[in-house]
Amino acid sequence: MSDLDITNLKEEIAKSLAEVRTKEELEALQIKYLGRKGVLATLTQGLSTLPVEERPSRGRQINALKQSIINLFNEKLQSFKPQEKKVISFVDIGLPATKQELGRLHPLTQLIREICIIFSRLGFVVVEGPEIETEENNFTGLNIPLEHPSRDAFDTFYLKEQKLLLRSHTSPVQIRVMKARRPPLAVVVPGRVYRPDALDAAHSFMFHQIEGFMVDKNIKFSDLKGVLEVFARAVFGKDIKMRFRPHYFPFTEPSAEVDISCIICKGKGCSVCGRKGWLEILGSGMIHPHVFKYVGIDAEKYMGFAFGMGVERIAMLKYGIDDIRLFFENDLRFLRQF
Repeated sequence: MSDLDITNLKEEIAKSLAEVRTKEELEALQIKYLGRKGVLATLTQGLSTLPVEERPSRGRQINALKQSIINLFNEKLQSFKPQEKKVISFVDIGLPATKQELGRLHPLTQLIREICIIFSRLGFVVVEGPEIETEENNFTGLNIPLEHPSRDAFDTFYLKEQKLLLRSHTSPVQIRVMKARRPPLAVVVPGRVYRPDALDAAHSFMFHQIEGFMVDKNIKFSDLKGVLEVFARAVFGKDIKMRFRPHYFPFTEPSAEVDISCIICKGKGCSVCGRKGWLEILGSGMIHPHVFKYVGIDAEKYMGFAFGMGVERIAMLKYGIDDIRLFFENDLRFLRQF
């Protein structure tokens, strides 16, 4: 086949394609020219009859013809495909904008800040400490002996590292501050604490505490009562009453539990206060001389008081919440109320 024959064949195919109207006609024409027994296959088989020196040149011509024919068939096939409609995208500036939800502070965070502000106005400074603590700061420095139940593995989250644990109260910061600074001191410490308690309406394995302490010359129990009375009335209202009940804590002596009159029944007795008219809010006392000795403060020269409260308990009493788990379930219907 000469170059002229190849050109004529290409023109013949182009003319035949122009007359095709359906995909079936196109498929029949494709078999005629490109099929296993088609025109191109016959041309390829005919190469073996040519002299050896002519075969490479003729093979290149046939390959070029084949590729050209394939391109013509593909172009024709595209003409049968439906044309995609161009979608014009636009923004209607007349539509109302998507509403943006504003975030807000968690109710516990709000209360922690409120309490810290109250004590800041009384001259206390806010200090935070690590949640991973040593046994010395969490127990020994606070006059908690080895045989005390709180040091048992069932009551404390111990870590694999020797003598490290998740702090069970914020009081270790009291030890850290008194080791690093000298009196006079007035410090309030907010933070998370951990205890292996079963989760129920009143208990959680993680909760928040606020520790406070003051150390100086001539600090008296009456100073503690005055500070806590200002705090209680600022949080629960000016009409509440407060009482101190004798108690025992290893790190304070004397020690006392602090109650306020029930904010629901005004001290008359109801289901919230167990018909007693009083609600327990925190523990307190005068710092034990053994604690001063551990941190290197002269107990003959200085005195001090300390107190600690559970933030969740204060929040539950303040807002009338009966289940501590509500604070941690992230239910927006609950959280949006604050």
